[in-house]
Amino acid sequence: MPPAAQPGPHNAITDVEGVRVGHATRDEPGWLTGVTVVVPPPGTVGGVDVRGGGPGSRETDLLDPRRSVDRVDAVVLSGGSAFGLGTADGVMAGLADDGRGWPVGPEPHQVVPIVPAAILFDLGRGGGWRHHPGPDDGLAAYRAAAGGPVAEGAVGAGTGAMTGGLRGGVGSASVRLASGATVGALVAVNAGGSAWDAAGRLLAAPLLLPEDGPVPPPDPAAAEAHRLALEALFAELRAGRATTLGVVATDATLTKAACQLLAGVAHDGFARALSPVHTVFDGDAVFALSTRTGPEPDRFDLVDLQSAAADATARAIARAVLAASSVDRSADGGAVLRSYRDALTTVS
Repeated sequence: MPPAAQPGPHNAITDVEGVRVGHATRDEPGWLTGVTVVVPPPGTVGGVDVRGGGPGSRETDLLDPRRSVDRVDAVVLSGGSAFGLGTADGVMAGLADDGRGWPVGPEPHQVVPIVPAAILFDLGRGGGWRHHPGPDDGLAAYRAAAGGPVAEGAVGAGTGAMTGGLRGGVGSASVRLASGATVGALVAVNAGGSAWDAAGRLLAAPLLLPEDGPVPPPDPAAAEAHRLALEALFAELRAGRATTLGVVATDATLTKAACQLLAGVAHDGFARALSPVHTVFDGDAVFALSTRTGPEPDRFDLVDLQSAAADATARAIARAVLAASSVDRSADGGAVLRSYRDALTTVS
C-alpha cells in the first residue's frame, strides 16, 4: 500500500460518499441468519466477478459490460442459501416506493430497481432449517441503510456465517488514495477455507493498519487442536455450504468494464486472507460499484485503485473474523460457533 494511502474516517465502505449500508439480523431463538444491503447513490455503475463452484446469485448477468443496463440501485448480500435470494424482492419494493430504478415508462413511478444479489449458506445453524431471511428482512435492511460507521461481526448476512470451523461475519475497511479517490470494501465471510495459518495467525495480519485495531496473539497449541478436529467440517463442506461475498465501492469514475475488472482484482483480497478460496465448495462473488463522483484515474492510478481494493477486501475479512463473538445454539438444535478470539488466541 503506498505511504499516502490511509483509511477514511469510518474505515468502512461508507467512506465513499453517498454509499449506505443496512443490516437486518435474525438471531432470536432458532435463528442465525440475516441480510446486508449496500445502497449507492443514484447513477452508480456496477460490475461483478463470480468464482467458485457453488454460486447463488441474481441479476449478475445484467452487470456484464455487454448488457445495456449500466446502473445499480442496491446490492444485497444474504444468508439463507437460495431461499435468501428473495430478500432482494423487499429491497426492490423499498426502492420502487422511493421512486428509484431503471425507467421503463413515461411516468416517474414506472421504474424497475436494479438489485443484484448473492447468498451464502447458513441453513440450520440457528436450529430451524427453514429459518431464512425473506423480503421483509430485505426491506428492513434497506430502510436501515445509513452512512457512517458499519456494524461488523455477527450481523446482517454474517449472522450465521462460518469460516474454518469458527464463526465468520461481516467486515468493512477503506482506503483514501493519493489520487484523491476513495475505495471501500464490505465482506460477508462464510468461507470453506480458514482466515488463519496452521499456527493460528491471521493470514491478512501483515496488511492490517493501526486503525484496524490490535490483533490478539495466536495460540499455536489451540490452532493445532482445532486443525485435528476439522473432519466434521470437511464432511459439511462436501454439501457445498460455503461462500464469501464482497462489495467494493469507489468514487473514482469507472466504466462498467472497469468495475468488472475492479471486482476481479478485489478477489485477490480473498486469496490473501483465506486459504483455500474459490473452491468447488465456495460460491465466492465480489460486486464493484463506481459512484462516478470523483476523479477519472489514469492507468497508473487505476493500478493503485485496484491494489487498494484488494488490500481493503483482505483487511475487511480479518476485521470480520476479529469482530465475531461466540454463540451456542445447541439448545435449539443448532450449532456451537466459537469465535476466532475465543478459540485460537491467548486473549478473548
